[in-house]
Amino acid sequence: MPDLGQYAANVLGAYAAGLLLLIGLTVLSVLRARKIKSQLRDLETERKKNG
Repeated sequence: MPDLGQYAANVLGAYAAGLLLLIGLTVLSVLRARKIKSQLRDLETERKKNG
């Protein structure tokens, strides 16, 4: 790892914040996709019942 000197805390903090944001966005995307998929499945089931 390169010597970051006096900026080490700032640089590592920025990397950590970026990583947390990426993880958060990924989790939110997966949860939303699951919700939408469930809603679509329910709609398709309802449509099949109603003809």
